[in-house]
Amino acid sequence: MIQTDILIIGAGPGGAATALFLAKYGIRTTLVDRATFPRDKICGDALSGKVVEVLKKMDPSLIDQLHLQQNDFLGSFGVTFVAPSGEALRVPFKNEITETSPPPGFISKRIDFDNWLIAQVRSRPEITLIEDIELRKFEKTGTGYIATSKTGEIFESKLIIAADGAYSTFAKDVAGLKTEAEHNCFGLRAYYKNVSGMDHQNFIELHFLKDFLPGYFWIFPLPNGYANVGVGMRADVVGKRKLHLKKEFERLIATHPAIAPRFAAAEQIGEVKLHGLPLGSKKRPLSGDHYMLIGDAAMLIDPFTGEGIGNAMMSGMLAAQQAKLCLETGDFTASGLRSYDKTVYDRLWSELLLSYRMQQLVNFPSLFNFVVRKANSNTLLRETISAMFEDLDLRARLKDPKFYFKLLFS
Repeated sequence: MIQTDILIIGAGPGGAATALFLAKYGIRTTLVDRATFPRDKICGDALSGKVVEVLKKMDPSLIDQLHLQQNDFLGSFGVTFVAPSGEALRVPFKNEITETSPPPGFISKRIDFDNWLIAQVRSRPEITLIEDIELRKFEKTGTGYIATSKTGEIFESKLIIAADGAYSTFAKDVAGLKTEAEHNCFGLRAYYKNVSGMDHQNFIELHFLKDFLPGYFWIFPLPNGYANVGVGMRADVVGKRKLHLKKEFERLIATHPAIAPRFAAAEQIGEVKLHGLPLGSKKRPLSGDHYMLIGDAAMLIDPFTGEGIGNAMMSGMLAAQQAKLCLETGDFTASGLRSYDKTVYDRLWSELLLSYRMQQLVNFPSLFNFVVRKANSNTLLRETISAMFEDLDLRARLKDPKFYFKLLFS
């Protein structure tokens, strides 16, 4: 039996960030993952300004590392939304950027980013990383949990932080979180080389194509001439329409007038992969007696953009702060941990709700076209959309009715 005060399940960006922040506080943790690194993960591969914000708080020098490792990390300066009408809206991650500005975001294959984070984990003596262990059974005790792996290893802990992703065993079996089709998305991803027409500032692209609504098609540039290309659509819509996402994906690349020409000389690298994305479009309990959930296990993926890494690392940072408090006070109860839920939603809910409203907007193509057209001439609306990516405190505006009046009539 391995005894530890804090057991973190899952060593992806959320779990790794949690362990690294706790190490910064001088707190020892045990970090367990079912895979052996480096390992791949189905993802859009975008590292937003929120990721940069968390890394800066962890250690400002980490951003310099990303900037220097250009074979693995590509600086990105914004996002382009393409409306059903075909009109494009370029939204910078920061309102003022120049060619010499440091990148406010990055794009990196998950196999490279996660392995880079694991290298930071391995450098910290406070973190015990155990790979190739899948925890399946959790028994509540008077002082925490006993977790047993599929192969019989046993861990005893005062506090479990579940960061084991969209299919979290702990979130399902202990926390009781259930996947709901209307708050879940299917994402399909493939890698390509030599896609034409990529943005000169490496803006990521989200295309809301008229014949694929309410889904979206994405193209994210990657280092060395690669691109992450995929589609996303809410699970309930896929089910009702009985869509075959892979066939739809192939159809768009082969025949869509705005997409197909860009893939005429492109080469697919590897296979197409599908993954479920639990969306943060409703509030859920994120903690209980002796446990917290973070990232995809807490179902915190952005409903509009599909971003999960930033929210995973942000919730991991906040979970580390709460865990530190738990150790100081000796309070691991559900009531004591409830402040974690409040802190997470105080930080993320306005953005998640805004994204949920934007997601619903896709059901009304003419209105979506209007918003993009309006945003191209309306600084206020562009700033609002930027709030989903840049760390701007526009939440007070979103609660003010005068904001919407100005938006519609300016």
